[in-house]
Order: sequence, then structure tokens, then C-alpha cells
Amino acid sequence: QVQLVESGGGLVQAGGSLRLSCTASGHTSSNYGMGWFRQAPGKEREFVATISWNGGNTLYTDSAKGRFTISRDNAKNTVYLEMNSLKPEDTAVYYCAVRSGWAVSSRLSAYDYWGQGTQVTVSS
Repeated sequence: QVQLVESGGGLVQAGGSLRLSCTASGHTSSNYGMGWFRQAPGKEREFVATISWNGGNTLYTDSAKGRFTISRDNAKNTVYLEMNSLKPEDTAVYYCAVRSGWAVSSRLSAYDYWGQGTQVTVSS
């Protein structure tokens, strides 16, 4: 089992920034991808960004490109999501997820473990 704990969410004005963190513990393998997803009220959970086990590959949804940056610190088993130029439409619960394997994936079904989520609210 792998446990994921997210932090860093909060309330921010449009145009502001937040940095989310997610730390994994438990039975993590040596190579695993980590990703961020989000779910707004009344909407399905959607992909935001993902990073490969060594940080060499990243993938972003179009709305995140140029504004969000995903990174990881394997010594700390932690993945980060730096979010800049936030918009009200970024308001959602943000979830961290882990998947086994070398490749990156934007598919929810590709991820094995999920965190409880952290709320991000962007006011206009």
C-alpha cells in the first residue's frame, strides 16, 4: 500500500500563485510516475500534469501549460505542482496520484493510488 498526503491548497485571488505538495509513503517501488488531477464541483476528475519517475518526462493538460510546473524530489518521495496566474476556473479539489512504470500517462485508470485531495479556491 502507498499513502499519499497532499498539502498547500487554499484560497487565492485570481492571478496569484500556490504550490501544492504530495508526499508518498509506504510500499513505493523504485520507479513510479506521479501526477496531479483535479475535480471541480459537478464535474468529472480531470488530468492536470504528470511526471516520470526520474523527472525526465512531463505532461500537462493544455490549460496548465505555461502556468503550472510539476516537479519531484525523489529523496523526499514528494511531487510538487507550482501554479501561477491562477484563474477562477482552476478552482477544484486537487488530487495527487501514483502509478507504476516508466511512462507518463494522463489517464485516471493508469494510476494505482490516490490522495485525499486538497482544496484550491481562486476568487475573481
